[in-house]
Amino acid sequence: MRTLTFTVPSEYQDRKVLHYLRGCAGLSSRVIRNLKTYEDGILLNGEPVRTIDRLSAGDVLTVNLPDDPAEQLPPMPDSEFLEGELPEVLYEDEDLLIVNKPGTMAVHPSHNHQGDTLANWITFHRVREGRDPVMFRAVGRLDKGTSGVVVCALNAYAADRLQRGVEKEYLAVPSARLEGSGTIDAPIFRPDPIITLRVVDERGDRAVTHWEALETFDDRTLCRVRLETGRTHQIRVHFASIGAPLIGDTLYGTPSEEIARHALHCARAELTHPVTGERIIVNAPLPKDLSDLLKR
Repeated sequence: MRTLTFTVPSEYQDRKVLHYLRGCAGLSSRVIRNLKTYEDGILLNGEPVRTIDRLSAGDVLTVNLPDDPAEQLPPMPDSEFLEGELPEVLYEDEDLLIVNKPGTMAVHPSHNHQGDTLANWITFHRVREGRDPVMFRAVGRLDKGTSGVVVCALNAYAADRLQRGVEKEYLAVPSARLEGSGTIDAPIFRPDPIITLRVVDERGDRAVTHWEALETFDDRTLCRVRLETGRTHQIRVHFASIGAPLIGDTLYGTPSEEIARHALHCARAELTHPVTGERIIVNAPLPKDLSDLLKR
């Protein structure tokens, strides 16, 4: 159980418990409804309280988040992965687990990936460290072929607070010579709901990608990329739309003998810790396959 304690400020004098939980504490309606089903889910000065009860400045409000009914994901031990395919823990505490995901690893179990995903590895990691398994909550997923930073919330409160609150920076290697910097502002559309393919199309949702050339070669460029929106496959679709698909992108470009996946890496993430308010910055170094790609 994760226990959170809040001291009620003067601006919440005579206001309802619900107003504080939804406002200052930032809990979702779903989490609050769940807390109300537990006798000690919400306490005011150590005693059970209703969400319609009134607060006084200086009151101590305690929220006891129940343990999640963890998904029954089989743990995948390190020995089951090939060398170089293991995630690296970049940050971990009671609320967050941030890892550097290999590009060969899928994030979530699917029809094609059972037992060999990041979710399975995290179950193994927590058991190995003597901790209970938790429901897997990735805050912004990465495609299987994308390596780099993945932020995982370890409870419902952290997940709620982090929605749209993680700033990421990517490194991409499009298959063209690009110079300077630019912005691609083009809507992304999914023509067929059965197929994952996306295209630039006026029928789609607005998508904005900012890029900057860091190193330029004759037939490729190392770009720093920041997203203003977060559409599925956004970076891959946008670079393909300007005639520069990422090297190795078999969906939006062509296969490459130089790399076995699309050349995209989440290199940095910044976020405000959902409980402490601390600013956290994590960096994931460029993996060997992308580094080798730039040496050729």
